[in-house]
Amino acid sequence: MDRDAPVDERFADGRVFLTGLFEPVEDERDDADLEVEGEIPPQLDGLFVRNGPNPRFEPIDGYHPFDGDGMLHGVYLQDGRARYRNRWVRSKGLQAEMARGRALFGGFGGWVPPDPEVVAEVGPMKNTANTNVVRHSGRIFALMEAAPPTEIDWELETIGECDFGGRLEGPMTAHPRIDPVDGEMHFFGYWPMPPYLRYHVVDPAGELVHSTVIDIPAPVMIHDFVLTEDYAVFLDAPAVFDLHGLLAGGKPLRWEPDRGTRIGVLPRGAEGSQIRWFEVENGYVVHFFNAFSEGGVVEVHGPRFEEMPTGFELGPRPEDPVPLPWKWTIDLDSGKVVEEQTDETPGEFPRINEALMCRRHRYGYMCIARDWGFDLDFCGVAKSDIRTGTTVRHLYEEHEVCGEHVFVPDPEGSAEDDGWLMSFVVDRRDRSTDLVILDARDLGADPVARVHIPRRVPIGFHAAWIPRA
Repeated sequence: MDRDAPVDERFADGRVFLTGLFEPVEDERDDADLEVEGEIPPQLDGLFVRNGPNPRFEPIDGYHPFDGDGMLHGVYLQDGRARYRNRWVRSKGLQAEMARGRALFGGFGGWVPPDPEVVAEVGPMKNTANTNVVRHSGRIFALMEAAPPTEIDWELETIGECDFGGRLEGPMTAHPRIDPVDGEMHFFGYWPMPPYLRYHVVDPAGELVHSTVIDIPAPVMIHDFVLTEDYAVFLDAPAVFDLHGLLAGGKPLRWEPDRGTRIGVLPRGAEGSQIRWFEVENGYVVHFFNAFSEGGVVEVHGPRFEEMPTGFELGPRPEDPVPLPWKWTIDLDSGKVVEEQTDETPGEFPRINEALMCRRHRYGYMCIARDWGFDLDFCGVAKSDIRTGTTVRHLYEEHEVCGEHVFVPDPEGSAEDDGWLMSFVVDRRDRSTDLVILDARDLGADPVARVHIPRRVPIGFHAAWIPRA
């Protein structure tokens, strides 16, 4: 692909991501007794919450969805009934903007240095907390990968940034991994200046108990990683930050294939110097399914792009790379890596039954799309069986666009796929939105329920199911 080809003018300044299904909403609501088509399973008792960009003010320069203020859209389910609530993540940066009535920060879509008084008050950048949501040790966090986590409460109100009692140095990834058996949360943080990569462990009580630097030669974008019972696994792919280019108004990332791609395997909780690197074919992974390790062999699953998606550069083009399900099998004794495609169905935003995180899983769920530009035009969900190599799909109507599908286990079930898949689905015709609940055991069937949301929910990023405590 010619990465120097002219940028599609629709995406030149990113303003297209402020229109259509991405258009921000301007209010916060709390609506009870939502209309339901079908029946909400009575076992569902908790909160479905989706994070995403929703800029409060008109951007001062170019815009990228990575830059938008985080907005949480939550649907509370209990006793077959539903309530909707949405709230901005009230970061220090957003509060400073609200006090002045205008945008103060640039970002990925166009860097604009804030005024010195703003830097003194907030810092040089805004923690949008717009990417993901997780709960660990009784605390709920809204996440972006360039800043510390932001704690929120059950009603989606902002509590504030968390640095784990002053122990956290640098940012926290938007994709931590929580071991469902021992309760540990493992995460990393990357940065465009040295040290480029840190790895951290938080114990089940919520204390940060381990941090170490992993030495890598360049400031690369690492969006996700995976964890097994024994190892933390990182992908060092040549998506390289260009801090000087960003500050000069250019592209923030470059794809440098001559640097090569490698997978790093580090014993859980070990010092960064103990990592072992294994060369693999060039490629990029935005999100992984899962990984597991047995008998000195580590198996990693994730949708693989042949190169960095051009959407990271604000330049989607027809030849944008396609993510295909992939498997890397790493033999730690021999040092050999076997790479293979596992499915013909392109997909992204992969999820599993998280009760099997770090352990051998059978089923993976991922969004399928009409095209693979950065407009997230997802049209359905695929369920892949890695044991049999078969795939089942659920496609929405041609006028509907879905988001990430979260697997919610049936508390009365016993099989890996006993549960439901939930996602927001938007109708292009009138931009109405439903929370759709599918039976994961019978994905080809009609939805179990559609919860009609009383407001449009813009296209966003990641979602979570948080059972009622």
